Amino acid sequence: MRLLQLRDDGGCRLVQYVGRNVPPYAILSHTWGLDHDEVTFQDIEHGTAKHKPGYTKIHFCGMQALTDGLKYFWVDTCCIDKSSSAELSEALNSMFRWYKAAAKCYVYLSDISTRNDLCQSRWFTRGWTLQELLAPSSVKFFSRDHTYLGDKQSLELQIQERTGIALGALQGRPLSESTVAERMSWVAGRETTLEEDCVYCLLGIFDTYMPVLYGEGSAHAMRRLKKEIAMSACE
Repeated sequence: MRLLQLRDDGGCRLVQYVGRNVPPYAILSHTWGLDHDEVTFQDIEHGTAKHKPGYTKIHFCGMQALTDGLKYFWVDTCCIDKSSSAELSEALNSMFRWYKAAAKCYVYLSDISTRNDLCQSRWFTRGWTLQELLAPSSVKFFSRDHTYLGDKQSLELQIQERTGIALGALQGRPLSESTVAERMSWVAGRETTLEEDCVYCLLGIFDTYMPVLYGEGSAHAMRRLKKEIAMSACE
């Protein structure tokens, strides 16, 4: 697992950790902008990250982590080398666990200014943000200008009304105590850029793992997921 650490010059560097030696870290939840605006693994490696619009939220995450006493943080756009299909598949299967293990999760709502507008954010319509809401125990919401809006606990009634997710699940009840149909309903109406991701974003929700095969189509991916769920139920 790679983590980011802010440098004194305002940039950041990647640090590799293996096994159980991962230090406490913060993690960012956000919606992607244009691909050419987002900071990639290669941008961090080549020192060009600060020149891209997407670096603003990365720097925000690092600064907020320091405020919360954390030296390290993780951002999906640049901590995964997406040029490696094997690394990408491993990351997508590990994502729920990484969010769950985070000391803090910061939700950056790039299209929201006030708490009253919280549930109008595009963030609530995206597939991958479902697990980013449910997996971490500490989830803090911030507006586009980095103003703190509240956390998952203080905003739970608004979030429950917007998502239809039971309060128990939002409060940390094991997801396995929700039925398969109930968990499937949580992703209804959410969208992903790649069609297969509407299925892959559910892997952690069902505590299951399977190879990521882009190009297989969402219907085939869903059949594989349901087979994995059925097999898990028989264990």
